[in-house]
Amino acid sequence: MSTQSPRFQYRYHMLSSAIGVAISALPLQAVGQSSEANVTPRTQKQPAEVTEKQVSSGSGDEPIALEAVSVTGQQERGSYKVDESVNRRYTAPLRETPKTITVISEQVIKDTGSLTLVDALRTVSGITFGSGEGGNPAGDRPIIRGFSAESDQFVDGLRDVASQTREIFNIEQIEVSKGPGSAFVGAGSTGGAINMSTKSPKRENFNNLSYTWGTDQTRRYTLDTNYVLTDQVAFRLNVMSHDANVAGRDKVDVNRWGVAPSLQIGFDTPTRLLMSYYHLDTDDMPDYGVPVEASAGAGKKARPIGGDRDRFYGYSSDYRDSTTDSGYLKFEHDFNENITLTNAFRMVRTTLDYVVTSPAYTRVNGADYVSRGSRSRDSTSDGWVNQTDLKIKFNTFGWEHNLIAGVEASYEDVHNRPYAFSVNGSCAGTSAVPLSSLLSSGRCTSLTNPTYDQGYTGVVTPGVNYTDTRTETLAAFMFDTIKFNDQWSFNFGLRHDDFDTESRGVRTVNSQAERFNFENNTNFVSYQAGIVFNPLPNGSIYYAQSVSYNPVGETSGEGADGLAATNQDLERERNDNWEIGTKWEFFDKRLGINAAFFRTEKDNARFTDQAGATSNIGKVVVKGVELGINGTIMDNWDAFVNYTYLDSEIEKGGAVNLGTTAAPNYVDGANDGNHVPSTPRNSLSLWTTYKVKSDLIIGGGANYMDQRYGNATNTIEVSSYWRYDAMAAYQVNENLDFQLNIQNLTDKRYFDQIRAGYAHVAPGRTALLATNIKF
Repeated sequence: MSTQSPRFQYRYHMLSSAIGVAISALPLQAVGQSSEANVTPRTQKQPAEVTEKQVSSGSGDEPIALEAVSVTGQQERGSYKVDESVNRRYTAPLRETPKTITVISEQVIKDTGSLTLVDALRTVSGITFGSGEGGNPAGDRPIIRGFSAESDQFVDGLRDVASQTREIFNIEQIEVSKGPGSAFVGAGSTGGAINMSTKSPKRENFNNLSYTWGTDQTRRYTLDTNYVLTDQVAFRLNVMSHDANVAGRDKVDVNRWGVAPSLQIGFDTPTRLLMSYYHLDTDDMPDYGVPVEASAGAGKKARPIGGDRDRFYGYSSDYRDSTTDSGYLKFEHDFNENITLTNAFRMVRTTLDYVVTSPAYTRVNGADYVSRGSRSRDSTSDGWVNQTDLKIKFNTFGWEHNLIAGVEASYEDVHNRPYAFSVNGSCAGTSAVPLSSLLSSGRCTSLTNPTYDQGYTGVVTPGVNYTDTRTETLAAFMFDTIKFNDQWSFNFGLRHDDFDTESRGVRTVNSQAERFNFENNTNFVSYQAGIVFNPLPNGSIYYAQSVSYNPVGETSGEGADGLAATNQDLERERNDNWEIGTKWEFFDKRLGINAAFFRTEKDNARFTDQAGATSNIGKVVVKGVELGINGTIMDNWDAFVNYTYLDSEIEKGGAVNLGTTAAPNYVDGANDGNHVPSTPRNSLSLWTTYKVKSDLIIGGGANYMDQRYGNATNTIEVSSYWRYDAMAAYQVNENLDFQLNIQNLTDKRYFDQIRAGYAHVAPGRTALLATNIKF
């Protein structure tokens, strides 16, 4: 397998830094001296005046004199309904795309007061979140329709490599496509994928400054400014600073800042170029939440314990620091109105450094305690992805084609080295090390009155063990929508992937350091196809099928599916999906309604066999229903509603060790028939707003999440919950408005992430007051 040379690394740093420095260094003085280009903000109705200007009729006649016209109005709101995907590989409008796609518009993000990707994704039903898989407490880990999507997150259509906690200060909209989608994105996407569209320069001058003050010492500043430099060149800058504690959680805080400049050259010209840079820096106190009962007894489910929501079981010396730097170049050229060539290239470097404490419940002499284990990481991820495609519109036999074909190449190198220390949590006192000593050292603490000031002893230094994981992909793809007539169309896509991954480094075996080298190379062809029938001009009915694959090591060492000796020789998992659905538009296309029935089947799933080895022997099935409403129900009333029903089953779950590590007893089929972890049967997300007056909007939302299991044996469970939110926005004038959001209005204590040993406590009631200034 090929590797990247030091020269590549040097060029990567030089290019990424050059993009950021060059764009950031654009002289604002020159901007101020440039022409205003007679453009106005797109979000406002500005007074329009036409004095007796001479306008040519274009026929050679004398110019026509027009009378002066003046139009004024209040600030316009964006829509909750989006008609077109920003992903070029969707070659038809969303209403005629045979797939469930939920788009979180910029207005929904703003109205709900979402500050992170996780916040925004709560507006979409059928999504839960993982907790620290692979020992990594950082990064967004969405689970869509019961399947992990941590490696299925994209920015502007390109895979966003490395584990990250994503901000949305530079995001305009978020698309959640559901169901297997390897034909669109490559490896993964069993339950779906997430694509974030970034903010880019516009042909208008505007400055939007926002200050958010909130409970729990929340302070957030954002600036979104756009300058038209010439008729065909514009510059945009987004800046963010955020500091806050977490509502209801003692000792937990988040601190981050980011900057995102971008430059657009060419708007209505045949050739266009977009350059952008993104930097995010975070400094947080990580939080693994509360422990889960070790055993609840026969016939009962173990649940998270710990009493009061604010109890923190980590150390004061825990920390999590991360950075993300990304450079992006997009080139477009129109050969004519029917043929467009596009090349998009992104380079990303992320760093992640943390020491975090994981709690585990234990009972000693009739008293409840929590033992503390430690996890650590010092990692760097470098990667790039390049995509070149040609989009062509043409007719054959009277059929209209909208075809796109292209190639994609990507590379990622993840270096991970844990620190050379450990805190082996234990509350099992001995004569040599009594319980009192364990409590004073912090390795053990009280469940009801935890201490956290002990911290780690000694110097935290890099360990001997390390892992370098390299992943390379090369793909070719083609998509086409064939429109036979106004009622019938056929949509299909094909993609071929070569996926190569290699992991090498040093590990400890029997107290001895030894080198290792694992690799898995595979290739696969994925597809999607759907037939669409439009019984009326405002509605469609469709049937679609798709196939996707999960190769070994698809998370590139960032999550639970890392390359190891136990799985390097295994085959890829295969995911088959069928979906029947319908999409309709009402009220002059201002309201969209969709419904779908689906079944997703994962074969060759990796489970433990009766010999204790990992094998391709499993099968998992998830079937369900999707319902959605988005847009304007009537004048002044907007709604964004999603409901998902999931019937999940582990049909073949392999074997479970009912013995001990020293004396294993693997029993086949012990998990067969169980529910898939982190997969609620019912979930609902509802958000709605109403314009009471021209300057006053009120709104509110509700989220329901059914009970979920934290493991495949279904012995750990978290309860269902309702969460309620509220908002009010008041516009003082066209340049000033206020918005108040209250999240978790009833201060409900619930868990938004669950796994075998612990559960993450969701934030309590949070109030956020935003002051938005336009100038």
